[in-house]
Amino acid sequence: MSAAGSLAANFPAPYAFLGSKTRGRRYPEAPHPYRSEFQRDRDRIIHSRAFRRLENKMQVFPGRYSDHFRNRLTHTLEVAQISRTVATALGLNAELAETLALAHDLGHPPFGHAGEAALNRAMAGHGGFDHNLHALRVVEHLERRYAEFPGLNLTFEVREGLIKHSRDYAPGEIAAEEYELALRPPLEAQLIDWTDEISYNAADLDDAFEARLLSLEQIRGAVPVFARLLAEAEARYPQAPEKLRFNEALRRMIDYFATDLIQETARRARGFTSPEEVRRNPQRLAALSPAVAAERLELKEFLHRALYNHPRLRAEKRRGEALVAELFDFYLQHPEQMPAAYQAAPGTALERQACDYLAGMTDRFIAAQHRKHLAHRGRN
Repeated sequence: MSAAGSLAANFPAPYAFLGSKTRGRRYPEAPHPYRSEFQRDRDRIIHSRAFRRLENKMQVFPGRYSDHFRNRLTHTLEVAQISRTVATALGLNAELAETLALAHDLGHPPFGHAGEAALNRAMAGHGGFDHNLHALRVVEHLERRYAEFPGLNLTFEVREGLIKHSRDYAPGEIAAEEYELALRPPLEAQLIDWTDEISYNAADLDDAFEARLLSLEQIRGAVPVFARLLAEAEARYPQAPEKLRFNEALRRMIDYFATDLIQETARRARGFTSPEEVRRNPQRLAALSPAVAAERLELKEFLHRALYNHPRLRAEKRRGEALVAELFDFYLQHPEQMPAAYQAAPGTALERQACDYLAGMTDRFIAAQHRKHLAHRGRN
């Protein structure tokens, strides 16, 4: 990111969140002798079951398409890489940004956004389902690794960033007032929604091209920013195979959006002297410039139109939604078929118990459970 290199600041920038200023953990723990608080959070996330299960949760393409396509875990690692780069260039706390990136999809259910939509419909009238709010539930309650406390006992800032990185809430909108819903999250958390999108927009183009659902000419004709960067790659590497020219355009596109994110966020944050000022600002500071934001919207609309609603993927979406909905109903009728840990959750309604269990399942495991319990219905 040479264009952004001149913006790189020595850590910390005045608006960076310092680990020494953390509000701490729900259950107090002594400081570690050689790891910072956010390093400890990062390590706890990496060692969690929920993190490992991301390997068998689809991003866009089911695992049976190809071993080369992204899954939820490889996507998470790509987001973490971009987040570290952007945070470092801005003089922010890269440890906090990386930790939030690694945790941002812990609450995703099987079958991607189709699974989330099915769970949200099933939970209508019972609090709904949102993968960011569920990620908080995972790290607060559902992970069981420590004898001294439930969950992972992460710092306040990581827990707050999990639910607030991608949207703001009106006070009282959700039952999470301890996270000061009227305030913005630190700038490290604000970056994650952008780095997430930069990552998956490029990755989804890559996987769709590899799957031959989208052609090079189709992308070139519909996405001007990609067409411009592809022309640069073709001019520099005229003899390269099509796939390598595509790869060159794709990496330029990641760099283009990430560089603009760094430059525009630095511009908007200029003059802010503390993370508390960032939190109390009425608007978020992390952003793309208006012109690049328009290009990003063109890309996003193309992906929704041409890829996410592609006929081959619609069938997968319907299958995933059906499995989730049918198993949800099954567990309501047969709660004894859920593991004891979910049945015994104190103060948790049966619907939420079933939702918690299903949201933690991998694509492969939920399909196996459907075959086990509901094969007689004739669906596979």
